[in-house]
Amino acid sequence: MESLSHLTPEKIDRIIEMAWEDRTPFDAIFTQFGLKENAVRAIMRKELKRTSFIRWRIRVKSRVTKHLAQRDWPSKGRFKSANQRQRP
Repeated sequence: MESLSHLTPEKIDRIIEMAWEDRTPFDAIFTQFGLKENAVRAIMRKELKRTSFIRWRIRVKSRVTKHLAQRDWPSKGRFKSANQRQRP
C-alpha cells in the first residue's frame, strides 16, 4: 500500500471530504493524491469513528458514481453541474 506519511492534515481532510461526496469517483482522488481505493479506505478507517466508517462503506458500496467503470452514462469524464458558470 502507498505510504501515507507525506499527507498533511489538510490533505487528509480533503481526501475524506472527497470520499464522502457521492459524485467524486475514486479515480479523481487517485489523480489528485495518487491514492488507490484501498489507501482511501485505510485513511477513512483510521480517521473516522467506527460507526461513521461503517456508514461510509455501506454508502460507497451502493454508489455507482464512485467507480467510473460502473457508470452507465456516456460521459465518463468530470461531472459538471448545469449551474456551473461556462467560460467564454
